[in-house]
Amino acid sequence: MENYVQLSIDSDTYQQGILIALLAENGFEGFEENQKQLHAFIPERKFDANFVYKILSDMQLSYSTKTIEQKNWNEEWEKNFEPIMVDHFCGIRASFHQPIKNVDHEIIITPKMSFGTGHHPTTYLMIEAMKNIDFNNKTVLDFGTGTGILAILSEKIGAKKILAVDNDPWCIENSNENITANGCTRIVVEEKETVPDIQQGFDVILANINRNTILDQLPFLKQQLAAKGVLLVSGLLTEDLAAVQNILLNYNLDIISKSLKINWICLKLCVNKEGMAKKRTKNS
Repeated sequence: MENYVQLSIDSDTYQQGILIALLAENGFEGFEENQKQLHAFIPERKFDANFVYKILSDMQLSYSTKTIEQKNWNEEWEKNFEPIMVDHFCGIRASFHQPIKNVDHEIIITPKMSFGTGHHPTTYLMIEAMKNIDFNNKTVLDFGTGTGILAILSEKIGAKKILAVDNDPWCIENSNENITANGCTRIVVEEKETVPDIQQGFDVILANINRNTILDQLPFLKQQLAAKGVLLVSGLLTEDLAAVQNILLNYNLDIISKSLKINWICLKLCVNKEGMAKKRTKNS
């Protein structure tokens, strides 16, 4: 079994948003946040003390580290994992919590290493945005599924077929466990590094990952989007918006709406008329 390093950083909520973006792009796989401190987790073999020292000294933040055995991972999560509600639309809890009342949909998530429990602003924003999208009888791609939470919610709100992909074997294992725990039957989970090559476009694509991966995979995500489909993305900071908007223009993608939580944003995108015309010509 592999040990993990827990990095604890004294920081406020704004700083934590920036830190999560930086750390997630450099091997950190799990995060816990509170008002005064961020806990970030990384496999011990991937931990780079020099990298951590540089970014945290530049930000003038104090921190500490400790090693956690993999067998104690669930125990660490259970100490801090609390149920969460996204309005009355969706409640997320662990199996050891009491059922959540007065919500339209309840999701049970085993609190393991995978990203996506609803506590992080980006997952919250994605769930909140999904409330206003028609999933009934739609095909869905959940790119970077993590715990599988968005794929599970997609099925609960009517999607007929969901493909959930991730490049981390731990996430594949965890998402399959959560899919089973929620009684889902219309989700297929696959381990992939990039957007899968599917000839028939998806009606809805969900991508709650990070800025670099979104921009790297954007042309492929658009390629796999049905002509009148919706692409929902998060993992972007507010300061990323101007640069992202310029890139979206290159791919004929329009922002239908955007939402904000702390310093994170979620964008609802569609192919504009020019892009739809190009896609029809290509497919004709």
